[in-house]
Amino acid sequence: MPELDRRRRQLVLMICCCSLFVVGLDNTIVNLALPDIQRDLGASVTSLQWTIDAYTLTLASLLLLAGSTADRIGRRRVFQTGLLLFSAGSLLCSVAPSAGALVGFRVMQAVGGSMLNPVAMSIIVNVFTEPRERARAIGVWGSVIGLSMAAGPVLGGVLVDSVGWRSIFWINVPVGVAAFVLARRFVPESRAPRPRRLDPVGQVLVMVLLAGVTFAIIEAPVRGWGSPWILGCLAAAVVAAGVLVPWESRRADPLIDPRFFRSLPFAGATVIAVCAFSSLAGFLFLNALYLQSSRGFSALHAGLLTLPMAALCAVLPPISGRMVASRGARVPLVLGGLGLAAGAACLLPLSTDYPLWALLAGYVLFGAGFGMVNAPITNTAVSGMPAAQAGVASAVASTSRQVGAALGVAVIGSIVTSRVAGPLGPGLAEASHLGWVIVLASGLVVAALGVLTTTRVARRTADTTAAIFEVPPGPALASR
Repeated sequence: MPELDRRRRQLVLMICCCSLFVVGLDNTIVNLALPDIQRDLGASVTSLQWTIDAYTLTLASLLLLAGSTADRIGRRRVFQTGLLLFSAGSLLCSVAPSAGALVGFRVMQAVGGSMLNPVAMSIIVNVFTEPRERARAIGVWGSVIGLSMAAGPVLGGVLVDSVGWRSIFWINVPVGVAAFVLARRFVPESRAPRPRRLDPVGQVLVMVLLAGVTFAIIEAPVRGWGSPWILGCLAAAVVAAGVLVPWESRRADPLIDPRFFRSLPFAGATVIAVCAFSSLAGFLFLNALYLQSSRGFSALHAGLLTLPMAALCAVLPPISGRMVASRGARVPLVLGGLGLAAGAACLLPLSTDYPLWALLAGYVLFGAGFGMVNAPITNTAVSGMPAAQAGVASAVASTSRQVGAALGVAVIGSIVTSRVAGPLGPGLAEASHLGWVIVLASGLVVAALGVLTTTRVARRTADTTAAIFEVPPGPALASR
């Protein structure tokens, strides 16, 4: 790939950041529209959960596949395909005639979204070859995530109140089309010199595992835990988990290498990502329903109330990143976990007349906690890994984030809504108490792992794991 001049590199960065912005915006903006979607489409709470989880589950299942496919057939080609699918899926979501159709179109949207963020990051890494310039570009990339989270509540509130919930999907279309045209003109094509081999069996096993567990959690309150559907999904998930580890252990290029989890920092970072993002997803889901269904606030008012939380999620990651660079990951992880727990503790006594100052205090503490946690996750995951494996480790960390988001909506949403007798609004506040207990516990787990994954013993496990990957694979790891 020829060297690009500085102006062209900055343009490539802008194009990649556009894709990140619309995908990040989608995560917060859809939650605000849930009450309106429920009223307009007559959707059940289970359908609302699937509106969020169909998207995050698909992302979690396909992120690794999208990255390896882009390395093989061309990053720009896959990136453009993702933009088209995401834009088309968004357009279809905006005209969905029913809750079921909306969930289906969200899956299509997520298939496109899975081709955007990991592939865009690969494009940036290949375009910005000078280490300092690359670091600045990745810093801009990280800031866009925070910007999309901060803009989502306000923009979503304005659109839902003034135009309707369907408009939140319209804004993705012109951005996606413009990014597609600009990518075709300015983004250079690139491929990996040695692309990883595809692992279709591993991919199917991961999808069955994630979908089976999530379906059972979301649908069990409606169908019953003894339902053949629920038992069948749980059995399929158990079988998939049992087959996945030995299958992946015998491949030269596994989708997820089980040996990674011998590193305590890597395994801990995976659990931290699941806990932190399940807390965030559960918070956004419950909060949107509580503010609008229980308190009667408009979508815009709810967005403005949520803004302090989102703003801290945007402002604190660069500060957390500098702390990681200067003092390691322990301090931001511990502070972040305690912040999540403290925010949830403020929301434990939630009621329909809960004081706004106490509500905002919980939002501020939660936002500060999440803002501190997000940045160290990838750093902790790749700590001790050889450079050749850092990209795969980072991709697994990204997948863990999406798995956490899906589980947060499934677990917290199902537990809370199953405790509501009658209409969702009046009893939601009191029923949410157990949900906030789960968020509090997740925050404490993050803080504890922040200590455990940064000890000398943990570092030795990372060094031992790194040494494994510096040795050529033996006959036992021959590809099938």
